Amino acid sequence: MTSAHEHDHDPVPDTRKAFAWAVAFNSGFVVVEAAFGFATGSLALLADAAHNLTDVAGLLVAWGAVSLSRRRPSIRHTYGLGRATILAALANAIAILAGVGAVVWEAVHRLSEPTAVAAGTVLWVAALGIFVNTGTALLFLKDRHHDLNSRGAFLHMATDAAVSAGVVVSAIIILATGWLIVDPVAAILVSALVGWSAFDLFRSAIHLSLDGVPKDVDVSAVAQWLRTLPGVSDVHDLHIWPLSTTTVALTVHLVMPQTRSGDAFLETASAELRVRFGIDHATLQIEDGGGRDCRLAPEDVV
Repeated sequence: MTSAHEHDHDPVPDTRKAFAWAVAFNSGFVVVEAAFGFATGSLALLADAAHNLTDVAGLLVAWGAVSLSRRRPSIRHTYGLGRATILAALANAIAILAGVGAVVWEAVHRLSEPTAVAAGTVLWVAALGIFVNTGTALLFLKDRHHDLNSRGAFLHMATDAAVSAGVVVSAIIILATGWLIVDPVAAILVSALVGWSAFDLFRSAIHLSLDGVPKDVDVSAVAQWLRTLPGVSDVHDLHIWPLSTTTVALTVHLVMPQTRSGDAFLETASAELRVRFGIDHATLQIEDGGGRDCRLAPEDVV
């Protein structure tokens, strides 16, 4: 019985610079928005400044998770701290959903009691928000498809850009018509869109935090491919799970009764798993059978 580990996998993408710029841009915007809020006495602007401050906190959490994920494994954390990126994505999803809930609650209240807003000032500050949040979202555009942590940051910033766009539209309508009810209606519509996207992020983060198979990995296809390897008569105890939002691990038992596999076989199989399925850290255990059933062979045994 032999085994092999695949160690030569691609490193976690370094998005720390993107997070640094994102924190800088959004911190500056919070200062500007709060200043205009105090100067005009606009409660709406001050409330949005507070909301954007929570965005900065979310970006800091995600940034910290990326930094932790790049630390080397230790005796106490033998797989490293890559799981921090999954927890950060989950925290961002919860923060977005909580923010959506707060906005909808206030909007529903304002439907019955419309509140006057400084539409002109709100319009220009919201327009600046579109620019800042869109620019920040673009920092994570490239990595959002294969990194849930970057996807969380992208969604957070894209959400704020959408909210700012809704504010701009509603402010223009209020200036033209004086219909104050447009403000809460726009907030509810935008919040519904944001909530749907945030729930998908939340569901994905929960799935990965429970060691769920990443959605871009087909377990059946992996098992079928392993069975086609030279000398392999059976495959069992196959497990695939995320080490981080970008790194996938696999362990499996391969039954090879007639073949004496060597390092070349193990290295080739591990390399192919990385290329074909994006599995970075593979551990392959070879069994000759020998008439003995492996106690881990049944599918209901972990």
